[in-house]
Amino acid sequence: MDLTYLLFVILVFLAVAGFIEGAYLTWNAYRGPEARRIEHRLQTMSAGAASVNVPLLKKRLLSDAPAMERVLLAVPRVHALDRVLVQSGSSLNVARLLGLGLAFALAAAGVAAWLSPQWILAAAAAALGAFVPFGYVLRLRQQRMNAIEIQLPDALDLMARAMQAGHAFSSALHMVGVEGPQPIAQEFRATFDEINFGLPVQDALVNLAARVHSADLRYFVVAVLVQRETGGNLAELLTSIAALIRDRMRLKGAVRVLSAEGRLSAWILSLMPFVLVGVISFINLRFISLLWTDTIGIRMALTAAVLMAFGIFWLWRTIAVRI
Repeated sequence: MDLTYLLFVILVFLAVAGFIEGAYLTWNAYRGPEARRIEHRLQTMSAGAASVNVPLLKKRLLSDAPAMERVLLAVPRVHALDRVLVQSGSSLNVARLLGLGLAFALAAAGVAAWLSPQWILAAAAAALGAFVPFGYVLRLRQQRMNAIEIQLPDALDLMARAMQAGHAFSSALHMVGVEGPQPIAQEFRATFDEINFGLPVQDALVNLAARVHSADLRYFVVAVLVQRETGGNLAELLTSIAALIRDRMRLKGAVRVLSAEGRLSAWILSLMPFVLVGVISFINLRFISLLWTDTIGIRMALTAAVLMAFGIFWLWRTIAVRI
């Protein structure tokens, strides 16, 4: 059997295996048993019956243009993208984000077409360029969610002290919204405004859990909803949740310190090929340009890209420790 054909079969198998695992992990994170159980519990507690479907988010405009709004509403799962924008705190709407993605894709494809006439490189560059705005939004979302998780224990302690002083639960939410730091103050203030405007407390808390992609805050929401059904001292419950979150954060910090060497190695190994390509391009562009001008060079570059993608994915999966 030809060695090249055998190598191609192995690479295709590894690529398909990596894609299947990545798709499964993505599905499990958003639609897996744990995610569905939490969502079902939140809807049940907020509506009083499992058959009632409570919307998780307020409706927002997907575009400033009515015609584009109607087009986007016909796209399946477009509201999931809008939810990510809400969680990131960005002022962009879905139409602007898609427009930025298209602009980056066209610019990257134009640069790739100028460097090489090969259409496959232009297509790959367009795909990478289109992902840039979405990657930036995801980065904003992660930073904002991390900040909220750090601020959540202090916010719960503030609510507990306010309730011990005689304030109602909604007033405690208002105190966090006024006196707490951003961005958690913005979310708790929005929850208080919804309650103040007549939305039931259960529905307002469900909206809070939908806006903030945080397991700790969802535990807080579920605990409050259960307490409202069964009774008990809510101030002590909030204090216990805050202490539990702090212990979890300390454990996560210890794991992060212990895995620092592995993360540094992963960054170095992930970035080294790109840095070497940049340095060689600066020193001798004619030498490295064979990778995108010659047919054999393009095949080698694509093979290396597939192997690098699999290796980078495996590296980051190895050092990722979920607490």
